[in-house]
Amino acid sequence: MIELRDIAVRQGAFNLARVTLRVEAGAHAVVMGPTGCGKTTLLEVIAGLRDPVSGRVLLHGVDVTDVDPAARRVGYVPQEAAVFRTMTVRANLAFGLAIRRRDSAAAVAVLAERLKLTHLLDRRSVGLSGGEAQRVALGRALAFGPCVLLLDEPFNAADAATRADLIALLKDERERRALTVLHVTHDRSDAAGADVVLDNLFGASGG
Repeated sequence: MIELRDIAVRQGAFNLARVTLRVEAGAHAVVMGPTGCGKTTLLEVIAGLRDPVSGRVLLHGVDVTDVDPAARRVGYVPQEAAVFRTMTVRANLAFGLAIRRRDSAAAVAVLAERLKLTHLLDRRSVGLSGGEAQRVALGRALAFGPCVLLLDEPFNAADAATRADLIALLKDERERRALTVLHVTHDRSDAAGADVVLDNLFGASGG
């Protein structure tokens, strides 16, 4: 479960005020909104990458507002499939496990097979296609076994066929892992398969 209680963020002229939401455990929720309204900021607050000036963040009933990001069991896929381009695909997938000092070989092999990345494991991430990069970014977020998955415009650069493939893959992984997913986008077609769509969350508060 993801729960935000009256979250407020301020940075310069940007103001995100009193955002409240609740996503039930195991659900896939999509937050709609135009560019600049605060969608990415909201995900960063949940992931622990940005501190709110007020409000609380709860994950599966536990207040994690002041908890270190690495301890939140949150997988985060940022915009533009931000893979580490100087690393191999294997190293990208192993990253979350490595920083938690966990063995990665077996987990990476299984994940690569499921994401159809096995043939790319020893290739550097520079030059990957958009769809391949999205798979690597998703795999990196899933590798350490998160209970919550945050997606920031994950299909933005994908063509129609790749988008459909990624949506099906996401649905399969969510069900397999019993993940709670929060996905932000400005494109309603990205909401295919979601359990709930929230399209009036920000009102006039975003910057």
